[in-house]
Amino acid sequence: MPIKDQLIEYFDSAWEAVANNYHNWLFALATAIFTFVVLRLANALFLRYAARMSERGKGEWFRDLEAMFRRTKTWILAIAAACAGSLPLGLSAEHMQFVRAAAVTVLLVQAALWAGALVSASIARVSERRRETDAAGATTLAALGFVGRMAIWSAAALLIVANLGIDVTAMIAGFGIGGIAVALAAQNILGDLFASASIVLDKPFVLGDFINVDNKMGTVEYIGLKTTRLRSLTGEQVVFSNADLLKSRIHNYKRMYQRRILFTIDVTYDTPVEKVSAIPGILREAVESCERVRFDRAHFARFSESALAFEVVYFVLAPEYNVYMDIQQEINLTILRRFTEEKIAFAFPSRTIYHG
Repeated sequence: MPIKDQLIEYFDSAWEAVANNYHNWLFALATAIFTFVVLRLANALFLRYAARMSERGKGEWFRDLEAMFRRTKTWILAIAAACAGSLPLGLSAEHMQFVRAAAVTVLLVQAALWAGALVSASIARVSERRRETDAAGATTLAALGFVGRMAIWSAAALLIVANLGIDVTAMIAGFGIGGIAVALAAQNILGDLFASASIVLDKPFVLGDFINVDNKMGTVEYIGLKTTRLRSLTGEQVVFSNADLLKSRIHNYKRMYQRRILFTIDVTYDTPVEKVSAIPGILREAVESCERVRFDRAHFARFSESALAFEVVYFVLAPEYNVYMDIQQEINLTILRRFTEEKIAFAFPSRTIYHG
């Protein structure tokens, strides 16, 4: 038979098939649209219900459900609806196998998105509540949240691969061999990963701690797999590699139970000896008049170039910097008041020249 006649016969048979199944195609399209609308409507209703219950304070877990339903993807619902719409078409076994594989794949992806959002929301809620009372626990929870999400996506990936008919056992064995090459090529990244695990387990600092690293100071606001981020006093975010961070000297001010303070007072050389002898007592009284302090010492320390130098040491029994500054301000005002009463003059850099 000539090629022209073959093509004509092929298109005639194809058109006949389409024409004979025209009502099936319309029914399939209607089924897909109806399924998509129902899925979208159901997700919107569940989301609204969870949000309403959360606002009314019916339970904190409603916030987690709200976050979960917000992770619903429209394109996944569309693919699932298309798979449902294909059922009335009477497809071949090969085509139906493809439809089932596509449906299971998108549903597993959506389930992983929901589970990951639920884990993240739950961890964030518990960490927020514990951050003030148990910052170490909040840091551990953040790490566990990442491990949980990784486990969820790993399980979903294995199920998807198995659903596609691929031998998972052989693939895992292949990953084991390839993992050695990847580990050699990504030593820096793996170093940061192990450093992150060390930070979480050993806890040299936790979320909310104020630390100093290489003269960079800030509050720890994020501990990730590769980096740790601080919010500095001037407002910018400072990012450290976890591996480099553990190699540095870290000063954790949040764990400081008391603060040692040393300051000096200079008075003029023409101050009478009696008043010089009384100055250490005045300085001690100024320190001990404050609360949350422990006096250590006050001495006439040395003869400096242009003044008599007194040295005072005391401890602030609180780690907060603002508490220290409030106490130091009160001490300074008391010293200024007492020196004014005693007519003791503060020294300033000066030089006297005598002409013969």
